[in-house]
Amino acid sequence: MPFRQLLLEDLHTARRRDPAARSLVEVALAYPGVHALWGHRLAHRMWHASPLLKLPARLLSQAMRAATGIEIHPGAVLGRRLFIDHGMGVVIGETAEVGEDVVMFHGTTLGGTSMSRGKRHPTVGDRVLIGAGAKVLGPVTIGPDAKVGANAVIVRDVPSGSVAVGVPAKPRPVPPAVRALDPWADPAVYI
Repeated sequence: MPFRQLLLEDLHTARRRDPAARSLVEVALAYPGVHALWGHRLAHRMWHASPLLKLPARLLSQAMRAATGIEIHPGAVLGRRLFIDHGMGVVIGETAEVGEDVVMFHGTTLGGTSMSRGKRHPTVGDRVLIGAGAKVLGPVTIGPDAKVGANAVIVRDVPSGSVAVGVPAKPRPVPPAVRALDPWADPAVYI
């Protein structure tokens, strides 16, 4: 997808997902999650373009962290239509992979549990919701359509379509009555 079109899609995603967003101009000027995504998209391209651009990519990611409170390593792979709501304190590590149509709230960490090289950060499937303050740690997989409750600590894989809450989080099937509710509501509110 052309870079300009991807940036515009980020604006439309935030506008569509956040009921408080009044216009694309407001989103473009006042949404740190969108600003962090834009910075990451540029830093990620630099990171993979040349070994000489890895340091400038890291510096750009740190400048975006200072400006937005959201730290995304330039090596992380982020899918389309990711929405980071509020965003302060979000950390996404180098080997993290995030699918498409994911919603993350403030204080979320996609972090590692090891200092060794290689895959050490989570893989998040498509259409996943990660609640405020949730910590997803290590090379675990969050399956598509799963939900992670606020302040949950994920250290094991979460199956597709399930809900994970608690410390450490335990995946549970989604009750049929809940499926009819708001798909972006934090699962901690109904468990």
